[in-house]
Amino acid sequence: MGIFSRLGDIINANLNSLLEKAEDPEKIIRLMIQEMEDTLVEVRSAAAKTIAEKKERQRLIGRLERQQQEWASKAELAMDRDREDLARAALAEKTALGDRVTAVKEELKALEDQLDKYNTDIGKLQAKLEDARTRQRAIVMRHKSASTQLKAKRQIHNEKIDEMLHRFDSAERRIDSIESESESLDMGRDKQQRLSDEIHKLEQDERVDAELDELKKKMGRGGQDNAVRG
Repeated sequence: MGIFSRLGDIINANLNSLLEKAEDPEKIIRLMIQEMEDTLVEVRSAAAKTIAEKKERQRLIGRLERQQQEWASKAELAMDRDREDLARAALAEKTALGDRVTAVKEELKALEDQLDKYNTDIGKLQAKLEDARTRQRAIVMRHKSASTQLKAKRQIHNEKIDEMLHRFDSAERRIDSIESESESLDMGRDKQQRLSDEIHKLEQDERVDAELDELKKKMGRGGQDNAVRG
């Protein structure tokens, strides 16, 4: 099973679980990103192990090829000494080493192919991860905006709030009624007060005139004033 197939299975399983629980989209996208990050770490770790195995195979091929050269030299030495039997045995060892080199090179080729796949998978996964992070920022902003709008609309259409505001209206009408009744009691009082004040002033003027006449009589000026008035 490929890495992306396995990753898709994991994400789909978790997404289905979250959707069944009606989880918010922010949590879903965080889970997706976490799964991709974990998979990326896993792929890089596998690639690192493959690179180590590749280097080991390369070192092994080098050792085997050096041993081939040594057995070839031994075969030549044996032929120089007219020991064809030893030369044959040395060449047999060289041939066996050659077969081993071929097998290890095939392993090396398989490792290199695997590394190419890892490299491709890592590139694709990094691109998808960057895309997911970009979308995450947009989704978080949209989710917060949508949540705020939903909260506002719930407040607007909240029957309890409407009922409370209706009670406010009733209270305001009651207060208006009380204020109107109070104002009605004051109606006409200003006119009565002005009339009362004018009458009081007249009464006060009469008292002042009476006292002034008394003062004039006392000072002997009453006759003169009466003559002048006559």
